Amino acid sequence: MQHAPVQSLGEFLRASRARLEPSDVGLPAGTGTRRVRGLRREEVAVLAGVSADYYVRLEQGRERHPSPQVVGALGGALRLDVDARMHLYRLAGLSPVTEAGGLRDQVHPDLLRLLDAFPDAAAYVLGPAFDVLAANVIAGALLEPFGGQTSMPRILFTHPRAREVFPDWRLVAGATVYALRLNAARFSDVPEIDALVQELLETSAQFRVLWEDQKAGALTRAFKVFVHPGAGRIELTYESFDVRAAPGQELLVGSAEPGSRSAQALSYLASVAAPRR
Repeated sequence: MQHAPVQSLGEFLRASRARLEPSDVGLPAGTGTRRVRGLRREEVAVLAGVSADYYVRLEQGRERHPSPQVVGALGGALRLDVDARMHLYRLAGLSPVTEAGGLRDQVHPDLLRLLDAFPDAAAYVLGPAFDVLAANVIAGALLEPFGGQTSMPRILFTHPRAREVFPDWRLVAGATVYALRLNAARFSDVPEIDALVQELLETSAQFRVLWEDQKAGALTRAFKVFVHPGAGRIELTYESFDVRAAPGQELLVGSAEPGSRSAQALSYLASVAAPRR
């Protein structure tokens, strides 16, 4: 089965207006039954200050080069957050695309050094397609139930133990898909992202639903729960860090509340997973 390209300005606009109701943007609901979910095209056009015909051409892909002013107005009309607005600019070809570079599978030395700076936390380096490129001892132990699989999207959508290890699977899966969509626009020189998306569109109905939702957002501060077979339930707060010298690679660090049962579980994992001398 063939799928459309993973990035489409028209699809993103349609999905964004479908998530809004007239009351969300200060418009009267009107009378009668709406045939489609969300805002009408004409309503978005009015809010953005463009003609209805021009907006229709944007959604249908007949107009591919909107001005920065029009894209900014559309972002405001559709109530997009910062990440989604930047994604909209990229889809319109108006935001510089970051190049991940040829050595994207080689972890930047600065990130490798940082891994060892978090002995009491789970720290790992992700590539632009969210492969785990490197991990400290604790992070490696947390991922041990997945038997060496390093692709986080594949783990979440194809591994049989994913929902067991991630009890908040829906939240984790959604955040991962939305961040993957953002990276697909940011790093157009990384064919692995498109290949991964097409693979999961074919193999996972859950991925397909989330991907077609068209949401985009970066991996930022997040609360995540693991259920580890040897250490039990572990609650972590994650922070993500980019390195300018290594576009496309980011460091994720998950830490537990000091003195908590989760902190004790991380200490246990560090002790059992540490290399024997």
